[in-house]
Amino acid sequence: MSQTTTITEGQTGVRTVTLNTGSVYTFNSNESTTLEKIPIIDASRIWSEKLEDRQAVAEEIREASRNIGFFYLINHGIDEKYADEVMDQAKRFFALPEQKKMEVFTGLVPNEYVGYHPMECYNRNGWKYQDLSEAFNWAYDAAEDPEAVNKDEPSVSIWPSDLPGFREGLYAYHTQLLRLSRRLVRIFALALHLPEEYFDEYVKRPEAGMRILHYPEQKHTVEEQNGIGAHTDVECFTIVTQDSSGGLEVLGKNGSWIKAEPIPGSFVVNIADCFMRQTNDFFVSTVHRVINKSGKERYSAPFFFGLDRNKLLEAVPTCVNEENPMKYPVMTNGEFYAWRTNRQKSTNTYNADAGKVET
Repeated sequence: MSQTTTITEGQTGVRTVTLNTGSVYTFNSNESTTLEKIPIIDASRIWSEKLEDRQAVAEEIREASRNIGFFYLINHGIDEKYADEVMDQAKRFFALPEQKKMEVFTGLVPNEYVGYHPMECYNRNGWKYQDLSEAFNWAYDAAEDPEAVNKDEPSVSIWPSDLPGFREGLYAYHTQLLRLSRRLVRIFALALHLPEEYFDEYVKRPEAGMRILHYPEQKHTVEEQNGIGAHTDVECFTIVTQDSSGGLEVLGKNGSWIKAEPIPGSFVVNIADCFMRQTNDFFVSTVHRVINKSGKERYSAPFFFGLDRNKLLEAVPTCVNEENPMKYPVMTNGEFYAWRTNRQKSTNTYNADAGKVET
């Protein structure tokens, strides 16, 4: 799930991005570059039985997470057949008539981000034209989690009728990513110089939503429209599966947009706001966007991994001290999620027609 931003342009041409938390970022141009590179990390060592192997990859992730907040993950151990199936199901769903997709409109589920988000229903940056994308989101389901604490917990997701194999195909991949994320969160603990099991209690019942997105090719200029406007993600980290079209761009510290070009078989992993909050800004949740000028339709499938909604978002002990106290008020992950969800969904231009504007 993303966070809404607004953009203004000063007299010098420098653009200012103001997030709805009040954080302000600037970028120098709407043009993106490949001159700066996003780190590539070999994930095979996260499965090693040797602690020193896991610590070594954790140090690489530590540096990427604090310097740019993005990295590629290769050799992660998940069979590509699961991603291929999700991409096929995405094309199948988005090809449905609009009326059919609106049966699962997200406005029907207050306080949650699940369901269908129609084409051009958001304008995250206030451009001339609405963001050119549509999405379908689904949530964690204990019945699909081999390690679930309570298999009887109901799910908040809503599903289209008469689409056999759709739910099954999406959850098959979701379950694989859930397993990977639980291993990654242990590596993140090592990256923060904490005991490896530090976050285990936080993710027995994780916040683990996922979405599929469809981006038509943009005909308007990047000055007038984005596929998804500049934003940050909400949870701890996001694992992105993207097709070969490209279009994902990351805002570097020097104010330039960096292309996250597709690497076959890889994931793009980015730090999100909850982790930045918990690490007291040691990890950085970096602004990113999608511009689809590939000449073809783009599909992607981000997986958002976070903490149990009942757990407190407290600073990890290695990221605070007397000279560097906690910068954020303590709240539960559930409170943080609900606040962000409702702020984002309230900007959905389809809400008024559906009579479901959130407050």
